[in-house]
Amino acid sequence: MRVLGVDPGLTRCGIGVVEGVPGRPLTMVGVGVVRTPADAELGLRLVAIEQGIEQWLDEHRPEFVAVERVFSQHNVRTVMGTAQASAVAMLCAARRGIPVALHTPSEVKAAVTGSGRADKAQVGAMVTRLLRLDAPPKPADAADALALAICHIWRAPAQTRLQQAVAQNRFQQAVALHKAQAANATASTTAHVSPTAPASKGRPA
Repeated sequence: MRVLGVDPGLTRCGIGVVEGVPGRPLTMVGVGVVRTPADAELGLRLVAIEQGIEQWLDEHRPEFVAVERVFSQHNVRTVMGTAQASAVAMLCAARRGIPVALHTPSEVKAAVTGSGRADKAQVGAMVTRLLRLDAPPKPADAADALALAICHIWRAPAQTRLQQAVAQNRFQQAVALHKAQAANATASTTAHVSPTAPASKGRPA
């Protein structure tokens, strides 16, 4: 499984590609950051991020794209920028038919370090260890992107089983509902059919 992780941001959008399967050593395929100048017009910054992500998709051909799920912060401006960059990443993947998964920061931290409250230094250290790197990727956005990819590789099988179980349960509920509706319709039709009155016999001639 090859996953491209995206740590969205307007100034620095971290991107990392990891390959592997659960239970086996993982391999870093590539890591980097798409940068945009803070004083540039917003639309141009988003275009630059789109072009950067497209280049990574062209070069590495991932099977999945994992993006950090945006959550509420005190700095609304930062949240907006993160959400906009996140949307660009999802658009690039969707345009190619690549499945997109969203993971919260706490999910990523828990998957990589075992604690949903780990700091960036701990995440970087574990990414370095798991991918057998010589040093933590810099800046932290790059390490976070790799952590997203690792998280998805490890969580994807469980998520798939859960989705399959939910889908099967919904199918069974739909079948049961259809049968119940059919039975009710039959009972209602039977109740509204009047019994046929016996034919009257005429008087003998």
